[in-house]
Amino acid sequence: MLASLALSVAIGLALSRSKGGGASSGLDAKHKPRIGFSMDTLKEARWQTDRDIFTATAEKMGAEVLVQSANSNDTKQMQDVQSLISRGVDVLVIVPHDGKAMGKAVDTAAENGIPVIAYDRLITNTKELDLYVSFDNVKVGEAQAQFLLDTLLKEKPKIRIVRIYGSPTDNNAKLLKQGQDQVLEPLIASGAVEVLHEDWATDWRPESAKQITNAAITRHGSGFDAILTSNDGTAGGAIQALSEEGVAGKIFVTGQDADLPALQRIVAGTQAMTIYKPISVLAARAAEAAVNMAMGRPVIARSDVSNGEEDVPAILVEIATVTKENIRDTVVKDNFHTEEDIYRNESPTPADAR
Repeated sequence: MLASLALSVAIGLALSRSKGGGASSGLDAKHKPRIGFSMDTLKEARWQTDRDIFTATAEKMGAEVLVQSANSNDTKQMQDVQSLISRGVDVLVIVPHDGKAMGKAVDTAAENGIPVIAYDRLITNTKELDLYVSFDNVKVGEAQAQFLLDTLLKEKPKIRIVRIYGSPTDNNAKLLKQGQDQVLEPLIASGAVEVLHEDWATDWRPESAKQITNAAITRHGSGFDAILTSNDGTAGGAIQALSEEGVAGKIFVTGQDADLPALQRIVAGTQAMTIYKPISVLAARAAEAAVNMAMGRPVIARSDVSNGEEDVPAILVEIATVTKENIRDTVVKDNFHTEEDIYRNESPTPADAR
């Protein structure tokens, strides 16, 4: 079955299992769609951007958005979902702190006839999820590892690396590792790549990544070649540890998200690359899908992703690898960050640097 057809069926089931009110009763022309947006956190600038673009897009389509932030607390997020359901939302969009724990939230929404979209992070432990809107995180992991290999194996026949994964409660972290593994494992088996140290960074915290890096240096010294970190926050923590050892810029560090501090580190030479995920596209597509679901309109999902219980219809947004050489052609061109902000700590000025 085509993913788009599967999604249409899922929406139909969600609407038919209603108990009345909101999306479950079928919206008339005078009804203003109400979208519940349950977010893991708003502490990071990235998630504030998601919220703002999602809300602006939905409101432009005539919907109302109710936003809740759980501050990375599973109990709080479940309470937030219950609150949004009680407020009569037509569709629920969830950025899960723990994808497995939020399976219960999806089931609760389904019992109330409310379709659910998993935003950016997949929700597992449920057969009731209607749609997944994200980036292809396996491809992100592949891109990180492949760039590392393409760069470093040109210089020497064998490299020694440290691996820092994301939060163990985030399914995305597991998908990123899966993609990295697919690229690295043949080279590890051949002896061209040696993994000296590896660990998971709790809640993607930079301080956790710093601790992991410190542990690697304590055990193996600072003479290794690279740190394969899964996002820019953990890259920042790792680079802080390297800076304290006086080797920042001498050890290759990967990232993801194209955060402003990461881009500044890239032009400064302490971080090698990041993955640009166009959040504006992701948030807008999720908002459009949510409003269309609320209005009973068709939603096209050209992919599907298994959450361990079922194949979930998915909208997956393309990514791009960003380096010092193509910053202007990617994040600056898309107005994701300004050239002035990226290069503000650099001398010469951006105009001179050309």
